[in-house]
Amino acid sequence: MSARSRNLAACLGVLAGSAMLIGALMTEPTHAEGPRALMARTLNGADSATLHLVRPGEDLLEEGAATGALPGYMRVELNIGPLYKGSFTIYTRKGRISGHGTATPHGAGRYQSFAGWLNITSGSGLYAHVRGRNNLYGVFDRRTYAVTVKTTGSLSY
Repeated sequence: MSARSRNLAACLGVLAGSAMLIGALMTEPTHAEGPRALMARTLNGADSATLHLVRPGEDLLEEGAATGALPGYMRVELNIGPLYKGSFTIYTRKGRISGHGTATPHGAGRYQSFAGWLNITSGSGLYAHVRGRNNLYGVFDRRTYAVTVKTTGSLSY
């Protein structure tokens, strides 16, 4: 290779290296920019769960499949009194969502309907920063302690 060819190859190498360095500097955030904010997502929809009694007591432990906007498995600790109160966790493939709720029961027969609200307070995985307040309603079977619950609303994560 001639001296002229070697000089041309070296010059092209320097230019290519400089171009890659400039490109890398342009795509890297500087300290002045600070951390990049993550865009919040909102999920609107409805979910249903059919729960069965796992553990009786003052607070019933209920579990079962959840379907709808957040399909997965739901676990609820429920206190049945003049006001239904409970805490819940939904386990999905993308993370867990937890919270608590309150509902007012209606009727006095075997099947007692209820309506109220739930607060979504914590999560993990994709839902690590989840928050929301949704409506809930359903039916409680006083003989078998089975619960069918439906929720509607939105959550941000």
